[in-house]
Amino acid sequence: MRFSGTASLATAVTLTTGLLALSADVMDPGQGVVSHAAAPVGSAEEPGSPVRVTEVPVTDAGPQGTSSYSMVGVTWRGADPELRVRARGAEGWGEWLSPEVLDDGPDGGETSSLRATQPLWVGPSDGVQIDASGEGYRDLELVLIDPGVLTSDRTAGRTDVSARGVAPESDRALRPWLLSRTKWGADPSLRNGSPRYNAGLRQVHIHHTATGNTYSRADVPGILRGMYSYHTQTLGWSDIGYNFLVDKFGRAWVGRAGGVSRLVRGAHTLGFNHSSVGIAVIGNFERGRPSQKALTKVVRLAAWKLDRHRRDAQGRVVVTSEGSDRYAAGRSVRLFVITGHRATNETACPGERLYQALPAIRRRAQQRIDRY
Repeated sequence: MRFSGTASLATAVTLTTGLLALSADVMDPGQGVVSHAAAPVGSAEEPGSPVRVTEVPVTDAGPQGTSSYSMVGVTWRGADPELRVRARGAEGWGEWLSPEVLDDGPDGGETSSLRATQPLWVGPSDGVQIDASGEGYRDLELVLIDPGVLTSDRTAGRTDVSARGVAPESDRALRPWLLSRTKWGADPSLRNGSPRYNAGLRQVHIHHTATGNTYSRADVPGILRGMYSYHTQTLGWSDIGYNFLVDKFGRAWVGRAGGVSRLVRGAHTLGFNHSSVGIAVIGNFERGRPSQKALTKVVRLAAWKLDRHRRDAQGRVVVTSEGSDRYAAGRSVRLFVITGHRATNETACPGERLYQALPAIRRRAQQRIDRY
Protein backbone atom coordinates (compact mmCIF):
# COMPACT_ATOMS: atom_id res chain seq x y z
CA MET A 1 0.00 0.00 0.00
CA ARG A 2 1.42 3.39 -0.94
CA PHE A 3 1.49 6.25 1.54
CA SER A 4 0.59 9.81 0.47
CA GLY A 5 1.42 12.73 2.73
CA THR A 6 -1.22 15.15 3.99
CA ALA A 7 -0.91 18.27 6.09
CA SER A 8 -2.28 16.56 9.20
CA LEU A 9 -0.49 13.26 8.83
CA ALA A 10 2.65 12.28 10.71
CA THR A 11 3.74 8.71 10.36
CA ALA A 12 6.18 6.61 12.34
CA VAL A 13 7.05 3.21 10.93
CA THR A 14 9.43 0.92 12.77
CA LEU A 15 11.41 -1.56 10.72
CA THR A 16 13.13 -4.23 12.76
CA THR A 17 15.86 -5.78 10.68
CA GLY A 18 17.37 -9.21 10.91
CA LEU A 19 13.96 -10.90 11.15
CA LEU A 20 13.61 -11.73 7.49
CA ALA A 21 16.30 -13.01 5.14
CA LEU A 22 15.73 -11.88 1.57
CA SER A 23 17.61 -13.12 -1.46
CA ALA A 24 19.00 -10.62 -3.99
CA ASP A 25 16.72 -9.02 -6.56
CA VAL A 26 13.50 -10.44 -5.17
CA MET A 27 10.37 -8.93 -3.74
CA ASP A 28 8.46 -10.39 -0.84
CA PRO A 29 4.83 -9.51 -1.61
CA GLY A 30 3.84 -9.84 2.02
CA GLN A 31 6.48 -7.42 3.25
CA GLY A 32 6.78 -5.02 0.31
CA VAL A 33 10.56 -5.04 0.55
CA VAL A 34 12.86 -5.02 -2.46
CA SER A 35 16.50 -5.97 -1.96
CA HIS A 36 19.28 -5.57 -4.53
CA ALA A 37 22.66 -7.18 -3.93
CA ALA A 38 25.58 -5.89 -5.96
CA ALA A 39 28.26 -8.25 -7.20
CA PRO A 40 31.09 -8.91 -4.73
CA VAL A 41 33.88 -6.37 -4.81
CA GLY A 42 37.56 -6.89 -4.14
CA SER A 43 40.40 -8.74 -5.79
CA ALA A 44 41.23 -12.39 -6.40
CA GLU A 45 43.15 -12.33 -3.12
CA GLU A 46 40.15 -10.81 -1.31
CA PRO A 47 36.73 -11.97 -2.52
CA GLY A 48 34.94 -9.06 -0.84
CA SER A 49 31.38 -8.54 0.37
CA PRO A 50 28.27 -7.59 -1.61
CA VAL A 51 26.59 -4.24 -1.10
CA ARG A 52 22.92 -4.75 -0.27
CA VAL A 53 20.36 -2.02 -0.93
CA THR A 54 16.92 -2.69 0.56
CA GLU A 55 14.03 -0.44 -0.48
CA VAL A 56 11.15 -0.42 2.00
CA PRO A 57 7.87 1.33 1.06
CA VAL A 58 6.58 3.33 4.02
CA THR A 59 3.03 2.17 4.78
CA ASP A 60 0.73 2.02 7.78
CA ALA A 61 1.04 -1.78 7.89
CA GLY A 62 3.25 -1.81 10.98
CA PRO A 63 6.71 -3.30 11.55
CA GLN A 64 8.51 -4.97 8.67
CA GLY A 65 11.64 -7.05 8.65
CA THR A 66 14.70 -6.58 6.46
CA SER A 67 18.39 -7.39 6.49
CA SER A 68 20.86 -5.36 8.57
CA TYR A 69 22.19 -2.00 7.32
CA SER A 70 24.58 0.85 8.17
CA MET A 71 23.28 3.69 5.98
CA VAL A 72 19.75 4.99 5.44
CA GLY A 73 18.21 7.27 2.85
CA VAL A 74 14.65 8.27 1.97
CA THR A 75 13.10 8.71 -1.48
CA TRP A 76 9.71 10.00 -2.65
CA ARG A 77 7.94 11.76 -5.49
CA GLY A 78 6.29 15.15 -5.48
CA ALA A 79 6.71 17.84 -2.81
CA ASP A 80 9.34 17.56 -0.10
CA PRO A 81 8.03 16.24 3.24
CA GLU A 82 9.39 17.06 6.68
CA LEU A 83 11.45 14.03 7.69
CA ARG A 84 13.15 12.64 10.75
CA VAL A 85 14.76 9.24 11.08
CA ARG A 86 16.49 7.32 13.81
CA ALA A 87 18.30 3.99 13.87
CA ARG A 88 18.56 1.20 16.41
CA GLY A 89 22.04 -0.16 16.96
CA ALA A 90 23.77 -2.30 19.54
CA GLU A 91 23.15 0.33 22.25
CA GLY A 92 19.50 0.85 21.43
CA TRP A 93 17.72 3.69 19.66
CA GLY A 94 19.79 6.66 18.58
CA GLU A 95 18.72 10.29 18.43
CA TRP A 96 16.32 11.62 15.83
CA LEU A 97 18.16 12.94 12.77
CA SER A 98 16.89 15.26 10.05
CA PRO A 99 18.40 14.08 6.75
CA GLU A 100 19.32 16.79 4.26
CA VAL A 101 17.44 16.81 0.97
CA LEU A 102 19.79 15.80 -1.82
CA ASP A 103 20.26 18.71 -4.21
CA ASP A 104 23.31 17.27 -5.93
CA GLY A 105 22.38 16.01 -9.32
CA PRO A 106 23.37 15.09 -12.85
CA ASP A 107 22.42 16.69 -16.13
CA GLY A 108 21.04 14.95 -19.19
CA GLY A 109 20.39 11.23 -19.34
CA GLU A 110 21.30 10.52 -15.71
CA THR A 111 18.52 12.69 -14.28
CA SER A 112 16.16 10.86 -11.90
CA SER A 113 12.51 11.76 -11.25
CA LEU A 114 12.90 10.71 -7.61
CA ARG A 115 13.40 13.17 -4.79
CA ALA A 116 15.76 11.92 -2.12
CA THR A 117 17.68 12.73 1.02
CA GLN A 118 21.40 12.43 1.41
CA PRO A 119 22.09 9.01 2.93
CA LEU A 120 22.94 9.01 6.65
CA TRP A 121 25.71 6.83 8.02
CA VAL A 122 24.33 5.28 11.24
CA GLY A 123 26.67 2.31 11.69
CA PRO A 124 25.54 -1.32 12.12
CA SER A 125 21.81 -1.18 12.87
CA ASP A 126 18.86 -3.56 13.15
CA GLY A 127 15.96 -1.12 13.27
CA VAL A 128 14.86 2.22 11.85
CA GLN A 129 12.05 4.64 12.54
CA ILE A 130 10.82 7.43 10.28
CA ASP A 131 8.58 10.37 11.07
CA ALA A 132 7.15 12.10 7.98
CA SER A 133 4.74 15.01 7.75
CA GLY A 134 3.58 17.49 5.14
CA GLU A 135 1.51 17.32 2.00
CA GLY A 136 1.95 16.74 -1.71
CA TYR A 137 4.40 13.85 -1.52
CA ARG A 138 3.84 10.20 -2.42
CA ASP A 139 5.64 6.86 -2.83
CA LEU A 140 7.73 7.39 0.29
CA GLU A 141 10.42 4.72 0.66
CA LEU A 142 13.22 4.00 3.07
CA VAL A 143 16.48 2.87 1.48
CA LEU A 144 18.56 0.72 3.82
CA ILE A 145 22.13 0.14 2.67
CA ASP A 146 24.53 -2.49 3.93
CA PRO A 147 27.89 -1.75 2.25
CA GLY A 148 29.47 -4.96 3.48
CA VAL A 149 32.86 -5.20 5.14
CA LEU A 150 36.11 -5.88 3.32
CA THR A 151 39.21 -7.00 5.19
CA SER A 152 41.01 -4.20 3.33
CA ASP A 153 38.75 -1.49 4.85
CA ARG A 154 41.09 -1.02 7.81
CA THR A 155 44.15 -0.57 5.62
CA ALA A 156 42.64 1.08 2.53
CA GLY A 157 43.85 4.56 3.47
CA ARG A 158 47.43 3.62 4.24
CA THR A 159 50.37 4.04 1.94
CA ASP A 160 54.12 4.37 2.09
CA VAL A 161 55.16 7.95 2.86
CA SER A 162 57.32 7.99 -0.29
CA ALA A 163 54.19 7.45 -2.41
CA ARG A 164 52.37 10.48 -1.05
CA GLY A 165 53.99 13.04 -3.30
CA VAL A 166 53.20 13.25 -7.00
CA ALA A 167 55.62 15.11 -9.25
CA PRO A 168 54.29 18.44 -10.56
CA GLU A 169 53.68 18.87 -14.25
CA SER A 170 56.07 21.57 -15.39
CA ASP A 171 55.52 24.54 -13.06
CA ARG A 172 52.06 23.47 -11.92
CA ALA A 173 50.89 22.79 -8.39
CA LEU A 174 51.64 19.37 -6.98
CA ARG A 175 48.95 16.73 -7.32
CA PRO A 176 47.92 15.51 -3.85
CA TRP A 177 47.96 11.90 -2.77
CA LEU A 178 44.74 10.21 -3.96
CA LEU A 179 43.20 6.89 -2.96
CA SER A 180 41.81 5.01 -5.93
CA ARG A 181 38.32 3.58 -6.48
CA THR A 182 39.82 0.12 -6.02
CA LYS A 183 40.91 1.15 -2.52
CA TRP A 184 37.33 1.74 -1.41
CA GLY A 185 35.95 -1.27 -3.27
CA ALA A 186 34.00 0.33 -6.13
CA ASP A 187 32.16 -2.38 -8.05
CA PRO A 188 32.56 -1.48 -11.76
CA SER A 189 29.39 -3.38 -12.68
CA LEU A 190 27.27 -0.70 -10.96
CA ARG A 191 28.36 1.96 -13.44
CA ASN A 192 25.95 2.66 -16.27
CA GLY A 193 27.61 4.06 -19.37
CA SER A 194 30.94 5.69 -20.11
CA PRO A 195 32.32 8.83 -18.44
CA ARG A 196 31.50 12.19 -20.00
CA TYR A 197 34.10 14.94 -20.20
CA ASN A 198 33.95 18.72 -19.99
CA ALA A 199 35.66 21.02 -22.46
CA GLY A 200 37.20 23.22 -19.75
CA LEU A 201 37.34 23.98 -16.05
CA ARG A 202 35.94 27.21 -14.66
CA GLN A 203 35.05 26.33 -11.08
CA VAL A 204 35.62 24.03 -8.13
CA HIS A 205 32.39 23.33 -6.22
CA ILE A 206 32.71 22.44 -2.53
CA HIS A 207 30.14 20.13 -0.93
CA HIS A 208 29.49 18.20 2.23
CA THR A 209 27.96 14.73 2.02
CA ALA A 210 25.68 15.35 5.07
CA THR A 211 26.15 11.68 5.97
CA GLY A 212 27.23 12.38 9.56
CA ASN A 213 30.47 12.99 11.45
CA THR A 214 30.82 10.02 13.80
CA TYR A 215 32.62 7.67 11.43
CA SER A 216 35.96 5.92 11.93
CA ARG A 217 38.85 5.51 9.50
CA ALA A 218 37.74 1.97 8.70
CA ASP A 219 34.16 3.13 8.03
CA VAL A 220 35.10 5.40 5.11
CA PRO A 221 35.36 2.76 2.34
CA GLY A 222 31.94 1.43 3.35
CA ILE A 223 30.48 4.94 3.35
CA LEU A 224 31.74 5.42 -0.20
CA ARG A 225 30.38 2.05 -1.31
CA GLY A 226 27.03 2.93 0.22
CA MET A 227 26.87 6.32 -1.49
CA TYR A 228 27.93 4.76 -4.80
CA SER A 229 25.15 2.16 -4.60
CA TYR A 230 22.59 4.78 -3.55
CA HIS A 231 23.50 7.08 -6.44
CA THR A 232 23.56 4.34 -9.07
CA GLN A 233 21.05 1.70 -7.93
CA THR A 234 18.45 3.88 -6.20
CA LEU A 235 18.69 7.17 -8.10
CA GLY A 236 19.78 5.77 -11.47
CA TRP A 237 22.88 7.93 -11.90
CA SER A 238 25.73 6.53 -13.99
CA ASP A 239 28.28 6.70 -11.15
CA ILE A 240 28.89 8.27 -7.75
CA GLY A 241 28.16 11.98 -8.06
CA TYR A 242 31.36 13.61 -6.75
CA ASN A 243 34.72 13.75 -8.51
CA PHE A 244 36.64 13.59 -5.25
CA LEU A 245 35.78 13.02 -1.59
CA VAL A 246 37.79 14.04 1.47
CA ASP A 247 37.40 12.47 4.91
CA LYS A 248 37.98 14.09 8.30
CA PHE A 249 41.34 12.33 8.57
CA GLY A 250 42.66 14.29 5.57
CA ARG A 251 42.53 11.51 3.00
CA ALA A 252 41.33 12.20 -0.54
CA TRP A 253 39.41 9.49 -2.39
CA VAL A 254 38.71 9.25 -6.10
CA GLY A 255 34.97 9.40 -6.70
CA ARG A 256 33.65 9.36 -10.26
CA ALA A 257 35.58 7.18 -12.73
CA GLY A 258 37.21 8.46 -15.90
CA GLY A 259 40.72 9.58 -14.97
CA VAL A 260 41.78 11.87 -12.12
CA SER A 261 43.68 14.26 -14.39
CA ARG A 262 40.83 14.55 -16.88
CA LEU A 263 37.77 16.80 -16.70
CA VAL A 264 35.20 14.16 -15.84
CA ARG A 265 31.68 15.55 -15.70
CA GLY A 266 30.23 14.85 -12.28
CA ALA A 267 26.69 14.80 -10.88
CA HIS A 268 27.30 17.15 -7.97
CA THR A 269 25.83 20.54 -8.95
CA LEU A 270 22.72 20.45 -11.12
CA GLY A 271 23.00 23.04 -13.88
CA PHE A 272 26.73 23.66 -13.39
CA ASN A 273 28.36 20.24 -13.83
CA HIS A 274 29.46 21.20 -17.35
CA SER A 275 32.33 23.47 -16.26
CA SER A 276 33.32 22.36 -12.77
CA VAL A 277 34.82 19.70 -10.57
CA GLY A 278 33.06 18.60 -7.36
CA ILE A 279 34.91 18.03 -4.08
CA ALA A 280 32.81 16.70 -1.19
CA VAL A 281 33.96 16.60 2.42
CA ILE A 282 32.50 13.55 4.17
CA GLY A 283 30.37 14.81 7.07
CA ASN A 284 27.74 17.36 7.99
CA PHE A 285 29.04 20.86 8.62
CA GLU A 286 25.88 22.79 9.32
CA ARG A 287 26.94 22.71 12.99
CA GLY A 288 30.01 20.46 13.05
CA ARG A 289 33.38 22.00 12.22
CA PRO A 290 35.48 20.48 9.40
CA SER A 291 38.89 19.24 10.52
CA GLN A 292 42.03 21.15 9.57
CA LYS A 293 43.33 18.01 7.84
CA ALA A 294 40.22 17.91 5.64
CA LEU A 295 40.49 21.63 4.81
CA THR A 296 44.15 21.25 3.88
CA LYS A 297 43.36 18.41 1.49
CA VAL A 298 40.55 20.45 -0.10
CA VAL A 299 43.06 23.29 -0.61
CA ARG A 300 45.55 20.95 -2.28
CA LEU A 301 42.94 19.36 -4.55
CA ALA A 302 41.55 22.74 -5.62
CA ALA A 303 45.01 24.21 -6.26
CA TRP A 304 46.07 21.20 -8.33
CA LYS A 305 42.98 21.28 -10.54
CA LEU A 306 42.82 25.06 -10.95
CA ASP A 307 46.52 25.57 -11.65
CA ARG A 308 46.44 22.91 -14.34
CA HIS A 309 43.82 25.04 -16.12
CA ARG A 310 45.33 28.43 -15.23
CA ARG A 311 42.53 29.61 -12.97
CA ASP A 312 42.78 32.19 -10.19
CA ALA A 313 41.68 30.48 -6.98
CA GLN A 314 40.59 33.81 -5.45
CA GLY A 315 38.91 35.12 -8.58
CA ARG A 316 35.40 35.17 -9.96
CA VAL A 317 34.11 33.83 -13.25
CA VAL A 318 30.97 34.14 -15.37
CA VAL A 319 29.25 30.79 -15.87
CA THR A 320 26.04 29.88 -17.67
CA SER A 321 23.48 27.68 -15.95
CA GLU A 322 22.11 24.63 -17.73
CA GLY A 323 19.10 24.77 -15.40
CA SER A 324 18.96 24.58 -11.61
CA ASP A 325 16.46 25.46 -8.91
CA ARG A 326 18.31 28.76 -8.38
CA TYR A 327 19.21 29.79 -11.93
CA ALA A 328 17.16 29.03 -15.03
CA ALA A 329 18.81 27.46 -18.06
CA GLY A 330 20.70 30.01 -20.12
CA ARG A 331 21.20 32.52 -17.32
CA SER A 332 24.77 33.75 -16.86
CA VAL A 333 25.94 34.45 -13.32
CA ARG A 334 29.18 35.74 -11.80
CA LEU A 335 30.46 33.43 -9.07
CA PHE A 336 33.64 32.66 -7.18
CA VAL A 337 35.97 30.20 -8.88
CA ILE A 338 35.96 28.18 -5.64
CA THR A 339 32.37 28.23 -4.49
CA GLY A 340 30.00 26.40 -2.19
CA HIS A 341 27.11 24.37 -3.57
CA ARG A 342 24.56 26.84 -2.13
CA ALA A 343 25.74 29.48 -4.61
CA THR A 344 24.21 27.53 -7.50
CA ASN A 345 21.34 25.55 -5.94
CA GLU A 346 18.76 26.02 -3.19
CA THR A 347 20.55 23.97 -0.56
CA ALA A 348 22.31 24.26 2.79
CA CYS A 349 25.33 22.44 1.32
CA PRO A 350 28.23 22.60 2.13
CA GLY A 351 26.99 23.44 5.63
CA GLU A 352 27.49 26.75 7.41
CA ARG A 353 30.82 25.86 9.04
CA LEU A 354 32.42 24.70 5.79
CA TYR A 355 30.88 27.62 3.90
CA GLN A 356 32.55 30.02 6.36
CA ALA A 357 35.91 28.38 5.59
CA LEU A 358 35.71 29.10 1.83
CA PRO A 359 37.57 32.48 1.92
CA ALA A 360 40.53 30.80 3.67
CA ILE A 361 40.38 27.88 1.23
CA ARG A 362 40.57 30.32 -1.70
CA ARG A 363 43.46 32.24 -0.18
CA ARG A 364 45.45 29.13 0.71
CA ALA A 365 44.83 27.52 -2.68
CA GLN A 366 46.15 30.60 -4.47
CA GLN A 367 49.19 30.69 -2.19
CA ARG A 368 49.91 27.09 -3.13
CA ILE A 369 49.51 27.88 -6.83
CA ASP A 370 51.89 30.85 -6.47
CA ARG A 371 54.55 28.61 -4.90
CA TYR A 372 54.86 26.74 -8.19
